[in-house]
Amino acid sequence: MSTLIDTTDQESICITQPCPAIALLIKSKEKDLGGFSVRRSLPVIGQKKVGPWIFFDHMGPATFTAGQGVNVRPHPHINIATVTYLFEGEILHRDSAGYVQVIQPGDINMMVAGSGIAHSERERPEIRNTERKLHGLQLWMGLPEEDEETQPMFYHYRATDIPATISNDIPVRVMIGSAFGVTSPVKTFADTLYAEARLKSGQILMLPHAEERAVYVASGSVKIDGELVPEHSMAILTDKAEISLLALQNTRIAIIGGAKMGTRYLDWNFASSRKSRIEQAKEDWKARRFPSIPDDDQEFIPYPT
Repeated sequence: MSTLIDTTDQESICITQPCPAIALLIKSKEKDLGGFSVRRSLPVIGQKKVGPWIFFDHMGPATFTAGQGVNVRPHPHINIATVTYLFEGEILHRDSAGYVQVIQPGDINMMVAGSGIAHSERERPEIRNTERKLHGLQLWMGLPEEDEETQPMFYHYRATDIPATISNDIPVRVMIGSAFGVTSPVKTFADTLYAEARLKSGQILMLPHAEERAVYVASGSVKIDGELVPEHSMAILTDKAEISLLALQNTRIAIIGGAKMGTRYLDWNFASSRKSRIEQAKEDWKARRFPSIPDDDQEFIPYPT
């Protein structure tokens, strides 16, 4: 969840690789949140973004007992789009633009913060009162400067809307952008790539092209040009034209990338191309000038001091 780890706490280990295909290998830092772990790969020192992607969190896998679970109070964002994708479980999204949506495995939730939005991430009571699992990815997409102050919007795409195909006997899904001969209907603001693949041990996948790209190993392990990329690691790839990976065991990966984007500044849940805009957003949140969330306006996460 975007609010569970302060963005100033970036302790992931970055290791330069002497490999034609890998520019950097990032080992995500795990945080135990009381039965729920989150691993962050972006941003870290030495790698602030990949294409438009400025934030990459791996949530879980976690098993919750009845009464426990996700309960993220209202918090703000500006100048980005958040993208949530679940492997297991569900999350109830509410935002100050009035949208209420349950996200389930295979769906895409895209919340365009634009000029400013507040949202919460909780669970339906009937789900919270059962034992259940949660596992997924949450990313932030930087918006082009001309779109940073766009009107806040929310887009939901069902699992059946997301194109799936087979590449070299490997099932892949293209959540955003075009790859493997298919194109996702999910809204984009710039050239963007986001896909996942599930490989069996010994299978080889040729990776799609993008100006900048990376591979995250959600489970399992792979080799890229003979270099090991272990579980919960992100390989930042070079501009080598043809790059393939070999699964060393049953493996699930996410592929991200797209057009190179200019500098983005982050402070807590705020991200923008302008430091002054972040300062304004901080003061607006402290003064409670952000719009409230219908039916979820009794709590909020204060700006950390």
